Amino acid sequence: MRKCSLLLKRMFVWQLRMALLALCFSTWTQNAQAQGRFIEILADHDSRFRTEGQKHPVIKLKAGEKITLRITAKKAKNVNRDGAIHGFTLLHAKDRSPVPEWDFELKPGVQEFNVTAPSEPGEYIAVCTVVCSEEHEGMNMKVVVLP
Repeated sequence: MRKCSLLLKRMFVWQLRMALLALCFSTWTQNAQAQGRFIEILADHDSRFRTEGQKHPVIKLKAGEKITLRITAKKAKNVNRDGAIHGFTLLHAKDRSPVPEWDFELKPGVQEFNVTAPSEPGEYIAVCTVVCSEEHEGMNMKVVVLP
């Protein structure tokens, strides 16, 4: 009788461990899906946004897509009082109005921002909002939102 009781306890503990493992895996999967895909951007010291493998960077998103922007900011010539060296703001290309939740000040180093792509398909432009150097006006990149 004792062996049977001990065996039942071990089976219960094993089942409990498996249930906890499944719960942890499910939570991890949901978090990874909620984060969406990563997009790497370099806000460079020469006042340019760069993406790997593109001479003229363009980010393509699906409307409403969840993404994580991983932006590495390198110091240009100027710095804001709060320590920001670049900015990253998304604007509607047609009227240059800002897209809500897409306005970031960048300090030196790597920062991540979890955002949702605009729901309206079309062309957008990401601009630097910190006067980082004389070349600041040229610090922009195209963002295309697909249906």
